[in-house]
Amino acid sequence: QLSLHYQSRVDVVSGRPVSMEALLRWQHPTLGMVPPVQFIPLAEASGLINRLGELVMRQACAQLAAWRDQGLPLVPVSINVSPRQFSYCSVAAQLARHLAQYELDAHLLEVETTESAMVADQVDVQAELTAIRALGVRVFVDDFGTGYSSLSTLRAFPFDKIKLDRSFMSELDGGPQSAAIIRAVLALGESLHIPVLAEGVETLEQLAFLRDQGCDEVQGYLLGRPQKTAEAEIQAAARVLWAVDPSMEK
Repeated sequence: QLSLHYQSRVDVVSGRPVSMEALLRWQHPTLGMVPPVQFIPLAEASGLINRLGELVMRQACAQLAAWRDQGLPLVPVSINVSPRQFSYCSVAAQLARHLAQYELDAHLLEVETTESAMVADQVDVQAELTAIRALGVRVFVDDFGTGYSSLSTLRAFPFDKIKLDRSFMSELDGGPQSAAIIRAVLALGESLHIPVLAEGVETLEQLAFLRDQGCDEVQGYLLGRPQKTAEAEIQAAARVLWAVDPSMEK
């Protein structure tokens, strides 16, 4: 009943897909599609999150290997790691095992974790993230701007990318505050030489704003919804996922 869907992330200027995010979906035989916002917290509370996390790693690596064997152009696939997973086992060791099993280059896999992971109890998360990067796997901070200690998070660990939380996109038209925060995060990323990815992009106006402000990558329904494997294969093989509007060219 559990499977991965893939959503492309796109370079703002070129329109080329630069990576995909693997998103776990649960198609229940009687309940239908169960949203992750419902089952992920239950998995974390029950301790099943580690098994789910390893399932995601294995399926993502298996899919990358399948695309490689089909001769498709590959882009990295990112997986989400819950802060709770760090408490159960070595995430770095799990990643290393699956990368070796499917004979994948480490740069094809990326890890996303939230700011709250940096303040997890009973485990040295920074050491674990360092071990993940030592494998050659890039590490992103997810939902940036929603934690209580965003700047401390960046100071504590040299993340490879910042993911700007989707809530700022949804509130962009509601007032100047969200636009100001987006500009501040983009300026912060530029000064620290950390690329910024904005998620939740749903309109051309949002895309134009992000491009004007120098955002690096975007993700959202405007560029494509999460797709099942067969449809994701088409996206993976595409050289350009969408064409840049000439009016947006600098």
